[in-house]
Amino acid sequence: MPIRVLPSELVDQIAAGEVIERPASVVKELIENSLDAGARRIEIDVERGGTGLIRVRDDGCGIAADELAVALSRHATSKIGSLEDLESVTTLGFRGEALPSIASVSRLRLVSHPTGAPHGAQISADGGAVRAVRPAAHPQGTTIEVRDLFFNVPARRKFVRSDSTELHHIARLVERLTLSRFDVTFRLRNGERVLLEAPATTREGQDAGRLAQVLGKDFPARSVPIEHSAGPVTLSGWLGLPTAARAQPDQQFWFVNGRSVRDRLLMNAVRLGYRDVLYHGRHAAYALYLALDPKLVDVNAHPAKLEVRFRDTRQVHDFVLHAVERALAGTKPALAAAAPAGDSASMLGPLAGLGFTAHAGALSFRGAPYDKRAASTRDPWALLDSVREPEAVVPLQAALAEFPLGTALAQLHGVYILAQNREGLVLVDMHAAHERVLYEKFKAEQGAAPASQHLLEPVVVELKAHELEVILEGRRAWEQAGFELDALGPTRLALRRVPALLTGENVSQIVSSVVRDLELDAGTHHLDGAADKFLGTLACRTAIHAQRRLTLPEMNALLRQMEATERANQCNHGRPTWTRLSLQELDRLFLRGR
Repeated sequence: MPIRVLPSELVDQIAAGEVIERPASVVKELIENSLDAGARRIEIDVERGGTGLIRVRDDGCGIAADELAVALSRHATSKIGSLEDLESVTTLGFRGEALPSIASVSRLRLVSHPTGAPHGAQISADGGAVRAVRPAAHPQGTTIEVRDLFFNVPARRKFVRSDSTELHHIARLVERLTLSRFDVTFRLRNGERVLLEAPATTREGQDAGRLAQVLGKDFPARSVPIEHSAGPVTLSGWLGLPTAARAQPDQQFWFVNGRSVRDRLLMNAVRLGYRDVLYHGRHAAYALYLALDPKLVDVNAHPAKLEVRFRDTRQVHDFVLHAVERALAGTKPALAAAAPAGDSASMLGPLAGLGFTAHAGALSFRGAPYDKRAASTRDPWALLDSVREPEAVVPLQAALAEFPLGTALAQLHGVYILAQNREGLVLVDMHAAHERVLYEKFKAEQGAAPASQHLLEPVVVELKAHELEVILEGRRAWEQAGFELDALGPTRLALRRVPALLTGENVSQIVSSVVRDLELDAGTHHLDGAADKFLGTLACRTAIHAQRRLTLPEMNALLRQMEATERANQCNHGRPTWTRLSLQELDRLFLRGR
């Protein structure tokens, strides 16, 4: 077959294939045009999953009658006019491809009444064949109707899914776009049934607004706000708590300069920010907004503009990563709204014989304030020893009000700490809690010279050849933690210096356990997170383990350490460290007040 120029109709359909993948693609392009037109109210109507009808009506600035025909021409746009404009795009659309692409694969009708014009006008196209412009009655704004999508492209229509599937994609798309503009009202209807109604509001105070509507009614209460700036870049939004993680990554929303994107670089940065607080296989929920100079981002890198390209990808990635880590670092145990105060005398029973004393009618307990110096990681048990000697008498009611995790009552099966705070009963997984405390201390000391102990005689560890290779490849992380090591052969490792916190411990067993854990996460020792992975594994192997009996002062010391530790709600594997049963929940369990 000879080389020849393709017919314009075929060119249009090929181009449409890049922009219009399914009915939801049409909805996306039309809504973005409405937002660019300054609309404050957008109504979307669909029938038969969008293949029968897609109608988008807005109250934007409208299109002049003499520009309607041009609007359906390929590469016609009012949003850019030069290469400089393309390099600093501030609008959602700019290529001039959407309307002609849609018109080439559907029966399209466009009616618009621009601001200041005496009346509106309409234009229609049937499979790309444009008809003449005619006057039409229409309120200020624009309505675009798209009927019989892909009627002239049977091959494409075969790939369209069921009406319910396509409707689901449209609904999810509209939900996502409602998060991009809180100041715009959105309404989505399927036939006569309203699927979504999102009145215009502001981003402040969205506890019962769009966040709850899109991300679930519990999300506002189970998320933390984020606001972080560095030079021309700002990141804001909401991060779901690790305890609100999901089995699927279906509640992750990214917006770059107001544009909804699914960018792998940004999603990876957030994933790494959650890496030591999220349980394996779980996915965070979030809505994040990145604002930066348009010249620093290329929005013309993807046919559907779903991905962007940053001028300095590493800088943006690290900025997002550190911002997320900083926001999550503040998720320490905290009290919710205060429960009704109970009678002091009624609380005496559970505390009798557990080291608490009463003074002048008020219940008190003896304890020492948390001392960071006394709780140095030079000894992993130092944090528990720091309060062995009573130094002060603190009223119990004051302690319950001051300490989010309350005061220890007992140890359950050598695994859990039972404590009471002003809201009710607190249960703490002592291993998970101690693991997080040690991990954060290890990370805090990472930049300084680690406290270590020189061994008079090296400890020789017998390993498998591939295990020794894992250690040698991650040698820097081991040395930063305070180890000095040498290979004595293909399967033998000599430890000449160890971290001071391991003094008196079975170092050989700990090293073997750490390297086995590192092996399970194949390849981690090659990544930037190798040091964190190593420190997390070391913390896990060094922390309190089940069946170790703790005294009440030791338990209280661990509770105070948790309250002072970042990310203390989860261990570094993402498991929860504590939970709470409120007095109201306990009353319900025992049918009190019924």
